[in-house]
Amino acid sequence: MSTLPPCPKCNSEYSYEDGQMLVCPECAHEWSADATQTADDDARVIKDSVGNVLQDGDTVTVIKDLKVKGSSSVVKVGTKVKNIRLC
Repeated sequence: MSTLPPCPKCNSEYSYEDGQMLVCPECAHEWSADATQTADDDARVIKDSVGNVLQDGDTVTVIKDLKVKGSSSVVKVGTKVKNIRLC
Protein backbone atom coordinates (compact mmCIF):
# COMPACT_ATOMS: atom_id res chain seq x y z
CA MET A 1 0.00 0.00 0.00
CA SER A 2 1.41 3.40 -0.99
CA THR A 3 1.53 6.32 1.38
CA LEU A 4 -0.02 9.53 0.08
CA PRO A 5 1.31 12.95 1.07
CA PRO A 6 -0.66 14.92 3.68
CA CYS A 7 -2.87 17.81 2.63
CA PRO A 8 -0.72 20.92 1.94
CA LYS A 9 -3.50 23.18 3.25
CA CYS A 10 -4.50 21.60 6.59
CA ASN A 11 -1.85 18.83 6.98
CA SER A 12 -4.51 16.13 7.27
CA GLU A 13 -3.15 12.62 6.81
CA TYR A 14 -6.43 11.30 5.36
CA SER A 15 -5.87 12.35 1.73
CA TYR A 16 -7.07 10.06 -1.05
CA GLU A 17 -6.69 9.74 -4.82
CA ASP A 18 -9.48 10.75 -7.20
CA GLY A 19 -8.22 10.07 -10.71
CA GLN A 20 -5.21 12.35 -11.29
CA MET A 21 -5.97 14.53 -8.26
CA LEU A 22 -5.45 14.10 -4.53
CA VAL A 23 -8.31 15.20 -2.27
CA CYS A 24 -8.49 16.06 1.42
CA PRO A 25 -11.79 14.96 3.01
CA GLU A 26 -11.45 17.39 5.93
CA CYS A 27 -10.96 20.71 4.11
CA ALA A 28 -11.99 19.65 0.55
CA HIS A 29 -8.69 20.89 -0.90
CA GLU A 30 -7.71 19.29 -4.23
CA TRP A 31 -4.20 19.25 -5.67
CA SER A 32 -2.35 17.48 -8.45
CA ALA A 33 -0.70 14.19 -7.56
CA ASP A 34 2.41 14.84 -9.69
CA ALA A 35 2.92 18.53 -8.84
CA THR A 36 4.89 19.37 -5.75
CA GLN A 37 3.91 22.53 -3.92
CA THR A 38 6.81 24.15 -2.15
CA ALA A 39 5.41 27.65 -1.67
CA ASP A 40 2.72 28.30 0.90
CA ASP A 41 0.14 31.09 0.68
CA ASP A 42 1.58 32.53 3.88
CA ALA A 43 5.10 32.50 2.43
CA ARG A 44 4.30 34.89 -0.44
CA VAL A 45 6.83 37.62 -1.14
CA ILE A 46 5.22 40.96 -1.96
CA LYS A 47 7.43 43.63 -3.50
CA ASP A 48 6.98 47.31 -4.33
CA SER A 49 7.60 48.93 -7.72
CA VAL A 50 11.35 49.11 -7.13
CA GLY A 51 11.68 45.52 -5.92
CA ASN A 52 11.91 46.05 -2.16
CA VAL A 53 10.17 43.40 -0.06
CA LEU A 54 7.11 44.77 1.78
CA GLN A 55 5.89 43.71 5.22
CA ASP A 56 2.90 44.56 7.40
CA GLY A 57 3.34 47.95 9.06
CA ASP A 58 5.56 49.49 6.35
CA THR A 59 5.04 53.03 5.04
CA VAL A 60 4.67 53.46 1.29
CA THR A 61 4.15 56.35 -1.13
CA VAL A 62 1.54 56.05 -3.88
CA ILE A 63 3.09 56.35 -7.39
CA LYS A 64 -0.15 56.19 -9.41
CA ASP A 65 -3.68 57.54 -8.86
CA LEU A 66 -5.79 54.82 -7.20
CA LYS A 67 -9.57 54.67 -7.40
CA VAL A 68 -11.29 54.04 -4.07
CA LYS A 69 -13.69 51.12 -4.38
CA GLY A 70 -17.32 52.12 -3.82
CA SER A 71 -16.58 55.84 -3.97
CA SER A 72 -15.96 58.52 -6.56
CA SER A 73 -12.82 59.77 -4.78
CA VAL A 74 -9.22 59.04 -5.77
CA VAL A 75 -5.97 58.57 -3.81
CA LYS A 76 -3.55 61.02 -5.46
CA VAL A 77 0.06 60.45 -6.49
CA GLY A 78 2.52 61.19 -3.67
CA THR A 79 0.15 60.27 -0.84
CA LYS A 80 2.05 58.59 2.00
CA VAL A 81 0.30 55.54 3.49
CA LYS A 82 1.47 54.43 6.94
CA ASN A 83 1.15 51.01 8.57
CA ILE A 84 0.03 49.05 5.51
CA ARG A 85 -1.59 45.63 5.91
CA LEU A 86 -0.88 42.99 3.26
CA CYS A 87 -3.86 40.77 2.43
